[in-house]
Amino acid sequence: MATDETQNNPEAAADEEITEDQERVQVLPLVALRDTVIFPEMIVPLQVGRDRSVKALDRAVRTSQPVALVTQRSSEQEEINSVDELYPVGTLAKIAQVIRLQDGTVRAIVQGQRRIRLLDLVQTEPHLEARVEVIDDASEKTLEIEALMASIHAQIEQYVNSGASVPPEVAVAARNISDGGLLADMTAYSPDMSTEQRQELLETVDIADRLRLASQFLAKQIEVLELKGRIQSEVKSEMDKTQREYILREQMKAIQKELGEDDPAVAEASELRERVEGSAMPDEVKERALKEVDRLSRIPSASPEQGVIRTYVDWLVSLPWGIETDDNLDLEDAEKILHEDHWGLEKPKERIVEYMAVRKLAEKIRSPILLFVGPPGVGKTSLGKSIARAMGRKFVRMSLGGIHDEAEIRGHRRTYIGALPGRVMQNIKTAGSANPVFMLDEIDKVGMDFRGDPSSALLEVLDPEQNNTFADNYLEVPFDLSKVLFIATANMLDPIPPALRDRMEVINLAGYTQLERVRIAERFLVPKQLENHGLTDENLKFEEAALVRLIQAFTREAGVRNLEREIANVARKVARRVASDAKYTVVVKPEDLEEYLGPGRFEYGELEAEDQIGMVTGLVVSDAGGDIVQVEATRMDGKDDFLLTGQLGDVMKESARAGMSYIRARQKEFGIEPTTFEKSTVHIHVPAGATPKDGPSAGVTMATAMASLLTGKPVRRDLAMTGEITLRGRVLPIGGLKSKLLAAHLAGVKTVLIPKRNEKDLVDVPDEVRQQLRIVPVENMDQVLAEALIEAPRSAARIKAERDERQQRVTRRPRRARKSSEEAPIAAPADKPRSDQPPAGQPA
Repeated sequence: MATDETQNNPEAAADEEITEDQERVQVLPLVALRDTVIFPEMIVPLQVGRDRSVKALDRAVRTSQPVALVTQRSSEQEEINSVDELYPVGTLAKIAQVIRLQDGTVRAIVQGQRRIRLLDLVQTEPHLEARVEVIDDASEKTLEIEALMASIHAQIEQYVNSGASVPPEVAVAARNISDGGLLADMTAYSPDMSTEQRQELLETVDIADRLRLASQFLAKQIEVLELKGRIQSEVKSEMDKTQREYILREQMKAIQKELGEDDPAVAEASELRERVEGSAMPDEVKERALKEVDRLSRIPSASPEQGVIRTYVDWLVSLPWGIETDDNLDLEDAEKILHEDHWGLEKPKERIVEYMAVRKLAEKIRSPILLFVGPPGVGKTSLGKSIARAMGRKFVRMSLGGIHDEAEIRGHRRTYIGALPGRVMQNIKTAGSANPVFMLDEIDKVGMDFRGDPSSALLEVLDPEQNNTFADNYLEVPFDLSKVLFIATANMLDPIPPALRDRMEVINLAGYTQLERVRIAERFLVPKQLENHGLTDENLKFEEAALVRLIQAFTREAGVRNLEREIANVARKVARRVASDAKYTVVVKPEDLEEYLGPGRFEYGELEAEDQIGMVTGLVVSDAGGDIVQVEATRMDGKDDFLLTGQLGDVMKESARAGMSYIRARQKEFGIEPTTFEKSTVHIHVPAGATPKDGPSAGVTMATAMASLLTGKPVRRDLAMTGEITLRGRVLPIGGLKSKLLAAHLAGVKTVLIPKRNEKDLVDVPDEVRQQLRIVPVENMDQVLAEALIEAPRSAARIKAERDERQQRVTRRPRRARKSSEEAPIAAPADKPRSDQPPAGQPA
């Protein structure tokens, strides 16, 4: 404030302004703070560790100067070298005490005095020194400031009462503060305020604005604390409610116990216990089940473990422990049922009757594990149902086609959510019997991937020595599967792992003869389709000749599925007419089939119209049954590699090369010119080209085709053959003889050549086929060619060549006779005449 002297003396007034400016702008040691903001009138301890900061404190203490405390923008920055790295506003502080610690750091107690504005850095070494300007607070107290202070007083009291983490004395201290700026700065003591919020409060010079900022912060914190308190109150209320319910539930249990009543959870546990006690499960399984029931009774009803335990015990109780159906041991009745359901299939029927006979004599016998192997449609699955009906047992079927997960067989562990037993135990539960007929359909279609190998899991199921203690992963208790009659079905044996195949008794179902198909159609298929289409035998009848024509011209299969489908086609067309005229009656004759089904799709006896050179009928077998195939051979000029086409496998290619080697080794005996193989290429093709083929059984067929081609002798068109060939011309045995002979019979073949060592397999061939086919067992290629090749008519050139050859043999004899063996000179190999040239001295 200007005095009278300064007012009268202008020079003195100017000197006073300079002095005030010098006091306002000062050069002070500076300490950069990290995550800390100091306010005026605030007394706080500081832990100083950086070298520059320690030296700045030492400088201030030695010179009795205050120190500038400014917060740095980045708390991670170690050294400050620019004014831009600090906030623009800090605090001028007085150092009250300095204590040096043993680790080299300094602990200082400082008291904030006034706000300062950082102008620039004077030096950075050895400590920070800055030019700062002192900021004066506006001292006027307006009505707005008084209103804001009153609001903040109330907010601070509410803030403290709402559960803020500040001592209650803060509200008392706040009521005693009459300075608006100091009251706003007091909110910085709150631990809920961030460094950025504190710095913003420090930089706000206007007291009204500072009070508004503090009021906004307190309002937000009060709202947060109230929300927090409401949430805690709700949680506490819920906990109190749960505890209250628990106490009431325990009291209810005690009351019900006194009254002789049980609560639902206890009643359910008691019911499960009674079911476990009343079941016929073994003692160790019963002990395990009772232990789980005890756990169920102790677990609170809201626990998710309740459902897991209840489901597990339900599964244990619902399994057919000791429940068995009585076998029908009347052999005549069983045979009658088997014959009623299926025509033919004598071998599997005989095997089942044998098992029943042994079962009748010896009660304790392990059930056989059968494997029916045959093409689709021969009745493998339906035969299983018939066996169950004949034995008086329950029947369950499990399809294995496309299964990749081992858990499908053995089940999942109970640790997984939604775990269940495997399909084996599920089907046992469905059967409700411990000795059903269990059909494992399509066992050759089982897959394998990263989830496991189901076929390996089946090893225990299908092993008579192990399946009496089969343990599912879910149930974890042994179950006796030894009384189950397992019947597996497959189209091919090859995909089944050897270890699994070894556990089963293989029964081959090759297919049906034409006569068997006719009888099956008459007795089973036609009546079934009449019933399915709402017809009677008065509406639709088939002549036997029509069924034969239907089999020959419209189906080509080992089973009867397509035959049933074609009968259904005829029945649908007749049903349409019967729907219009109930009295409509039709007797289907052979010539009527094209009207109902269109033109025939196959030619019965699809053989060549005439005997041809280089074309031989072979016999093959696949998962669809037996079939015939025409092997073609041709010769071309030009030397090239031996050509084989038709998607042939490696074994089949090797068989063709073995046949070629055999023919080349005996070219003289066959009358083949030696230059034939040097000047021409032989090409063998086996239709159809889109179907992969392999196996050694076509060896004699390809060798015969090549022999016919190279000798010029045609092959009998009504003859078919099968067999493996060796380099010496031996004919080795093959597999699938029955299927092949059935295919030959269906195709109209008259003569079939088979390996001699397969003659024993003819017992499985139906009498009808053996009577209508001329079956010739052969041991070598000489016998094959003698049966297959027809002597071609000799041309004039051939007759002349034979006459010249005989003349040469006659002219050679006298010359050899004139010399004895002792006098005959030994000619060098180079002097030996070639077989295609006359000896020396003889006319060419």
